Amino acid sequence: MDIKKYIAVTASYWSFTLTDGALRMLVLLYFHNIGYTPIQLSLLFMLYEFCGVITNITGGYLAKRFGLNKTLFTGIFLQIVALTLLFNLNNTWPQLYSLVYVIIAQGISGIAKDLTKVSAKSAIKTVVSDENKNRRLFKLVSFLTGSKNTLKGIGFFLGSFLLSLVGYKVTLSIFIFFLLLLLIFSLISLKNYSGIVKKKVKFSKLFSKSNSINILSVSRVFLFGARDIWFVVGIPIFFYEKLDWSFTEVGAFMASWIVFYGIVQSFAPKLLKMFYGDNFSENDQAFFWSIKLFLMMSCLGFLSHTYDYNSYLICIGLFIFAFVFAINSSIHSYLILALTKKSDVTLDVGFYYMANATGRLVGCLISGFSYQVAGLMGCLFFTSFFLFFSVTCPLLNFFFIFSLSFSIFIISSKLARDLTPYLNSSFPGL
Repeated sequence: MDIKKYIAVTASYWSFTLTDGALRMLVLLYFHNIGYTPIQLSLLFMLYEFCGVITNITGGYLAKRFGLNKTLFTGIFLQIVALTLLFNLNNTWPQLYSLVYVIIAQGISGIAKDLTKVSAKSAIKTVVSDENKNRRLFKLVSFLTGSKNTLKGIGFFLGSFLLSLVGYKVTLSIFIFFLLLLLIFSLISLKNYSGIVKKKVKFSKLFSKSNSINILSVSRVFLFGARDIWFVVGIPIFFYEKLDWSFTEVGAFMASWIVFYGIVQSFAPKLLKMFYGDNFSENDQAFFWSIKLFLMMSCLGFLSHTYDYNSYLICIGLFIFAFVFAINSSIHSYLILALTKKSDVTLDVGFYYMANATGRLVGCLISGFSYQVAGLMGCLFFTSFFLFFSVTCPLLNFFFIFSLSFSIFIISSKLARDLTPYLNSSFPGL
């Protein structure tokens, strides 16, 4: 793959990410404004994240079987379909019908997002030469991930701003038109690029046989689950509902957080070099920065409760969290590409980001439940809980991690049963 094709893939991914970020804030704020509860809001993103789990594991297979360009084209097209469905939502429909309809549309958007992500991140491996391979790979991964998150942050602000300025349907119309132009651009610029294609791929290859990748993936589950517990529903609704912030103010904070997070990710290799010199170990740093993340969030939860959820304290604390989280996430994103073979990159990347999507799915669901039951404190508590397991994953064998994950699933199921009264209040008539 030449660098021009890589730039075209990256540009397509950037543009897609802008609309994906805008859509998240658009859906969250619009449906909260028309009366959806925190639990209902978390369910709006449930299929989005669940489809991400399935898409990541199968997307790697499809990319290797049919080519990275095909999965990228399909992702952009499906996002257009999802936005069109949301545009056609009728406010006169019963709430339950509308809820299911939006969940399905969000599910299609989740497939779209992860198809484009697998395509873009796998493409990096194809442009890295063997000379100074590891450092160059780290820089490329950090730049792509960081710039993507920066644009997603801009999308957060854009979605909330346009919602306030022109309303729900006009905003969707703008993004549908933008994506149509993006699809045409991608079809023209990437017509002759397919990546590393292998016509026969065994289904068993979808699951990594590398213990290092397995451990890294499970750690990723807890890492991104921890973030989304407070990020998806808790914080934006807390600001809007408890602090009386406007749509634009909420969107501006979320955008600023993501943009800052993305900038730190982009400069992670330089920051680590500045902190530790040229001879630092990415494996060791992943572990140490996870510890810092756990300690930082635990302190934020304690201080927030002590000082009655002071808005300045929370905002400053979350930006510190963004800095530490960005460094750790950037190291993780590099390690998955460093540990995989070039021939299997789409499969291993798909498997790894399946774990990422699993974490976001669990975090999304816990976010709505924990906020409705225990407010922001509940979100921060579960975040610290998940970060603890993210730290301990590299120290444990895979069997123990699987057993732990299964135990958490059982506990979560019991918690869900105990929360039936809250579900009934969120869905009257069921």
